[in-house]
Amino acid sequence: MDTLELGLKGKVAIVTGASEGLGRACAERFARSGARVAMCARRADVLESAAKTIRQATGADVLALPADVTRAPDVEAFVAAVVSGFGGVDVLVNNAGTSAAAAFEAVDDRTWQDDIDLKLMAAVRFCRLVIPLMKARGGGAIVNVTTVGGKAPGARALPTSVTRAAGINLTKALATEYAPDGIRVNTVCLGIVKSAQWTRRATGDLDAFYRDVARQRRIPLGRVGEAAEFADLVAFLVSDRARFITGTAVNLDGGASAVV
Repeated sequence: MDTLELGLKGKVAIVTGASEGLGRACAERFARSGARVAMCARRADVLESAAKTIRQATGADVLALPADVTRAPDVEAFVAAVVSGFGGVDVLVNNAGTSAAAAFEAVDDRTWQDDIDLKLMAAVRFCRLVIPLMKARGGGAIVNVTTVGGKAPGARALPTSVTRAAGINLTKALATEYAPDGIRVNTVCLGIVKSAQWTRRATGDLDAFYRDVARQRRIPLGRVGEAAEFADLVAFLVSDRARFITGTAVNLDGGASAVV
């Protein structure tokens, strides 16, 4: 039971990259708040397993359809299915993405383009399709998931640091343009938060792995973030409680970033 009413009951929320990790946590958080949730990811079996678990745990309406967000036809078909099934869209979380970090000379054109398609153009295409739907409903809320490296890039952090910086810029531009339409747009800039991508790197004891990561990255709070903490932040940002918050880039990094 929520102790803080977020006003999400009956809202229609899209979450991309929702089959596991942060996206799945976000989808479940919305479902527990009474939202109708539309989930997409590339792997149909993993996605449906996650959706089934969320349905059973929450009793919520959950639509799960496989989609490759780098392909415009997949994005268009997914949004059309959401509209057909749920009648519109109130919330969009552009979460799909993977880590891609290398030295500048090691990144070829194909890698640059793949990262742009996954982390920038997927968000652009979803926003382009969803914003008119939000206008028709009198407003909505969008969260673009980026990283603190988009604000303060480190060495050998390409192409992710560049595409995430573009995502932060896109967030601010859309927030300014669509504020008169009642559409709020924010970004969560991730530091190290527990996710499937990080877990797959672990060998041996998982808790020990995350403790080592926190120590190596010198996270001031002394630990890495939890997926549920990410989901709670996103749920707040898209909720009625955050009606006066738009155009912000919120760090979720345990204090690790040198940039506010």
